[in-house]
Parts: sequence; C-alpha cells; structure tokens
Amino acid sequence: MGQSASAAANSSRRESNNRIHRSKSKATAAISPMVQADEEGFEIVDCATDFISDLPDECLACIFYSLGSGDRKRCSLVCRRWLRIEGQSRHRLSLHAQSDLLPIIPSLFSRFDAVTKLALKCDRRCVSVGDEALVLISLRCRNLTRLKLRACRELTDAGMMSFAKNCKGLKKLSCGSCTFGAKGMNAVLDNCSALEELSVKRLRGITDGSAAEPIGPGVAAASLKTICLKELYNGQCFGPLIIGAKKLRTLKLFRCSGDWDKLLQVISERVTSMVEIHLEKLQVSDVGLTAISNCLDLEILHLVKTPECTNVGLVSVAERCKLLRKLHIDGWKANRVGDEGLVSVAKNCANLQELVLIGVNPTKVSLEALASNCPNLERLALCGSDTVGDVEISCIAVKCVALKKLCIKGCPVSDIGLEALAGGCPNMVKVKLKKCRGVTAEGADWLRASRPLLAVNLDTGETIQEAAIDTSVAAHDNSVEFPPLAIQPAFPDIASSSAGRPTFKSRLGLLTGRGFVACTLRRWASNRNNS
Repeated sequence: MGQSASAAANSSRRESNNRIHRSKSKATAAISPMVQADEEGFEIVDCATDFISDLPDECLACIFYSLGSGDRKRCSLVCRRWLRIEGQSRHRLSLHAQSDLLPIIPSLFSRFDAVTKLALKCDRRCVSVGDEALVLISLRCRNLTRLKLRACRELTDAGMMSFAKNCKGLKKLSCGSCTFGAKGMNAVLDNCSALEELSVKRLRGITDGSAAEPIGPGVAAASLKTICLKELYNGQCFGPLIIGAKKLRTLKLFRCSGDWDKLLQVISERVTSMVEIHLEKLQVSDVGLTAISNCLDLEILHLVKTPECTNVGLVSVAERCKLLRKLHIDGWKANRVGDEGLVSVAKNCANLQELVLIGVNPTKVSLEALASNCPNLERLALCGSDTVGDVEISCIAVKCVALKKLCIKGCPVSDIGLEALAGGCPNMVKVKLKKCRGVTAEGADWLRASRPLLAVNLDTGETIQEAAIDTSVAAHDNSVEFPPLAIQPAFPDIASSSAGRPTFKSRLGLLTGRGFVACTLRRWASNRNNS
C-alpha cells in the first residue's frame, strides 16, 4: 500500500515536470524563430534558414560600414546582392592611377557610385591617368568632397579646370608631385566654394621666378581653414590665397624657397585667426616671428631648422601669444635659442602643455622656470641637448608635477638622473631614453622595479627594451611627436570606415564590436560560398 502510494506520487511529479519542460520549450520557440518544439517537447533548430537575407539593405550596409577594407572585399564575393550593397555603401576609394585605369572607369564608378573621398596614386615609374580619366571621374562623382592626387604627372591645367567645374562641393584637396600649374589650381579655388583644406607638395607646373602667376584668392578663400605647402620652388605665389583666407586656422610651410619675412608680415596683419603655425627649413628670421606674434590666438607653434630665428623672436611670440599650448623648436644646434627665450615662454605661457626641444641647450635656469610657471606641462622632449644632465633631470623630477611623458635623446644623462625620476613626477606614465650613453640597462630595470606602473623605453642604439603602452612618445632624428590617443589616417587605401564616426555597436546595440561583426560576416560568407 505504501509502495503504491509512493509510485503514484513519483508518477505525478514526472508528469508535472514534463508539463513544465513543454511549456518552457514552447515559450522559447515563440521568442526565437530559429527554435521549434516537437511533439515530444524537444527543441529543434532550423539551420537551413538564411536570416541574413531578411535583413534590409540599409542594415546590411550599416554592417559593411563597420568593416575594414579586406573584410568588405570578401563579403562582396558572397552574392550579387552583397556585391551591390557593398559598392553602394562605400564612400572611400583609393586607386592605382595608372593609364590603364581609363577603360574601366565607367564600370568601376557604376558600382561605387556613392564615393565621396577618392585617392589617385601612381608610381613614379609608371604613366599616370590623364585629363580624360579625371573628367570621367568628375562626371560620375559629382558629390566628391575629398581628392588626393599623388604623382599624377599627366594631369594638366585643362583637366583640373574641368574637374573643378563638375565637383564644386570639394572640401579637401591634396596634391603631390603633379605637373599642372597655377591655372589648374586657380580653377579649383574659383569653383570650389566649400574648400576647407588645401595641401600642395612639389607642384611642378608652377613657374619659378617673377613670371609666376599668383594663386588665389578665389571663392575658396572664404572657407579655407588649413593650408599646407611643401617643397615648392615658388611657394610665395600662394601669398594672395593665404592673405585672403580670413578664416584660416592652420598654416604649414615646409621647405619652400624664398624669403618669407615680408609675406608673413602681410599675412599676420590680414589673418589674425590662426591657432597653429608650422615653419620648417624656411628662410625666416626674428622679423617673421615678430609678425607671427600678432596672432594672439596662437596655440601651436613649430620652428624646425630655422637658424635665423633667435631668442629675440621667441620672446616676441611668448609675450603676445599667451594661449600657447604646444611649442616645438629644432634649433639645429645653432645656439640661437636658449634660456632667454625659454624663460620668457615660462613667464607668459602658463597654458603650455607640450614642449619639444631639439638641438637646443637649456639649463637648469630655464627648465626650473618652465616647471614652476607651467603647471599644465604634461609632455616634454629634450633631444641633442649638451646641457641637459642629471642635475636638470633632477630639477624636472622635483618641479614637473603634472608631467606624464618624458623623452630624452642624446643627452649626457646617467643612472643618477633615473634615480631622481623614481621619486618624482608622480603622474608620469612613460619615459623614453634614447642614445644616452650614461644610462645602462640595469638603471632602466631598477627604475621599472621602483615604479611598476611607469613604462620605461630604453634604446641604447643597439637594442630596444620597451614596456608596452598605448600612447607612445615618438622620437626620431629630425623631430619628436606626441601622438594623440587615437591616431586616424588621413586617407587610408580603400577604407570603408570613417574616422570619428559611431561604431555599429553604438548605433544598433546588437554586437560587441568590429571584430565580432567581421567574424560573423566571414562565417556567413564562407557558408554561402560553400553552398
């Protein structure tokens, strides 16, 4: 009797559990269309259903938008639909601009009909595309906003004139080693009223000497914010453009021949909104620096290998440009800039955050003034300085409380200086030591052991011992840069993703990152290709 009652109770519990399991299975099947419940209550997954095909074109394009160039190419091979959507959603394109590109331009831009950022690059040993190709591209890409030309030596003024008339919405133009001249450049400036950035390097078609045709200002002068001129025989013919660019924020002049003092005087009188100026291997003296001091909003100044600039010019800039945040000086070991100029910077530029000194000989006097008066100084590089030794490093360790990154190259520093760093600069995250003969591997190891959270990079000239860190201080023979946390390429090769835009995760909230998207789509692409 007792056994019979117990068996009945167990049977009742089993029936109850089965009912609960069936209800859970049915509920799961109702939520997920991939899961079905059979009559027994077991779950069956339908692996043959292609749910990607149910995605709208816009959603699939959004996924492609988050992939790299290689993954996009592989996805475009899955099926005709993916090929079409991938082409229509690609906004960046980089092409080998050889002459044999001309016949395929119509079909190429029929597929990539939404391109807004285009790079045409040709090898110097090859024949580049000519005017006909550029005109064809301009007719099919009227919404082009960025154009990069490299070594397209077959382009002439006529081709640039036609292009400018067809692509009036251009915002950024970068050309290097091209042979068109002032007429072609003026055509762009006269037609592209939205142009914001202009970069010109080795433009061979500009006539040298007094016969050079002036360039600018044109309608583009009203919108230009950045002008960069590199290695031009007669870069001063861009003077009218620079003077007419009232909204100009950044001016970069690299290795352009001629005396720039007089032009800088005129520019500083007409354009006072500049916040960033780079002068490298330029014939400019204290007269030009005094003119630059009229830019009261100046925040970033690079003086690289301008031996005629002295303490006098630097003092003029420091006394008037009090908003200066970044200062790079490569004195070329001319000893024209030293304590006098740097002390003036310390007294007047309290917002200074980054200081790079190459071939300059500061002493404890100027370094102590900078450390005491610039509480926001976070990045400091001292390269090729004969006067920077252990005493100066000890001063930096004690005074520079906010310092995060320190780069020392080719200075008479020893392990004694490292001992000072072990107890100073509480906020420092990285120190880089290169070609400092007095610093040994044992000293660097001791510093790492003393401060485990500090990344110490030692390069003795033979081997490099490096602790990993995401934001590194880059120092090389001619310049030192402190790159930002996110480095974004200006023009990647056939890159489908744009810098700074929200990720697929942030837009849809469905995936855990770009890697997951790429992995998922590669898996689907493989399955489709195999089937």
